[in-house]
Amino acid sequence: MVKPFVPQLVYFEPKALDFPLGKELYEKFEKMGLEIRQTTSHNQVRNLPGDNDFQRYRTAKSTLVVGVRKTLKFDTSKPSAEYAIPFATGCMGHCHYCYLQTTMGSKPYIRTYVNTDEILDSADKYMEERAPEVTRFEASCTSDIVGVDHLTHTLKRAIEHFGKSDKGRLRFVTKFAHVDHLLDAKHNGRTRFRFSMNDDYVIKYFEPGTSRLKERIEAARKVAEAGYPLGFIIAPIYLHEGWKEGYGEMLEHLSDSLPEHAKDGLTFELIQHRFTQPAKRVIQKNYPMSKLELDESKRKWKWGRYGIGKYVYKDEEQEDIKDTLGSYIEKLFPKAKVEYFT
Repeated sequence: MVKPFVPQLVYFEPKALDFPLGKELYEKFEKMGLEIRQTTSHNQVRNLPGDNDFQRYRTAKSTLVVGVRKTLKFDTSKPSAEYAIPFATGCMGHCHYCYLQTTMGSKPYIRTYVNTDEILDSADKYMEERAPEVTRFEASCTSDIVGVDHLTHTLKRAIEHFGKSDKGRLRFVTKFAHVDHLLDAKHNGRTRFRFSMNDDYVIKYFEPGTSRLKERIEAARKVAEAGYPLGFIIAPIYLHEGWKEGYGEMLEHLSDSLPEHAKDGLTFELIQHRFTQPAKRVIQKNYPMSKLELDESKRKWKWGRYGIGKYVYKDEEQEDIKDTLGSYIEKLFPKAKVEYFT
């Protein structure tokens, strides 16, 4: 069982202590006996312990930086939402395939932002601009927010903020099962709680540091009982020996565990495994012993969203994935909404 994240090392921006949450976290971490250091900026954390890049990367993934979010202009987050809402950056998980390895580059440490009121005020302004349309906000574009929220409760506060809003909806996805503190939040059905799922093979070999499948399914059951709208991302769908049986068993276990009422309004987002040349280089540097298949000759090349080509499964394999998972979901969750992304 994966325990809730506890950082080995914590950095504070001086201005973070000007905010109530910053003071609260400083006192909390002092009482926990954690090593606390100062940094001039959450973007300027240097000299992390370690004799080489491999060690420093692992130190960074267990380091929490408490800072102030200066940029309150939100990035777009199509197609899942209109905007990304920035409560945290980075993740304590060690998923070999994760795109954050490339996008975060030399800053793989976890950052949490304490100016929560300012972030939520910005969200309110975006909602006002788009009114009377409903505006959706994605809270997990650059982080697994649930993985750190047992320490900060920023997400819980946001859930209750959106629970009072007629024109806003919150959504996020997680690989962590540490959800108990979120179950009594007054969400009023305006937050969609999504879990990233995969079969046992993928979780075992490519998702170290994250909750196991059984734990995620149990957490999803708790979230469903708490009345949240529920969704699942099956990603990356990865072809390995026995993959059809693996994904079938995963979906059957999920179906058996969820209460029937939770299956109404359920969403599935299916995303196949893909990689870019820059991602391959970073993966092989950070996880040199990974069994992740990154052979370009076995893939189809496709233009990516940002002008960088990516390697996806070949057409016949994509059809096999759609047919296999589609038939499982149609049988077990006939009322679910299903989207497929390459």
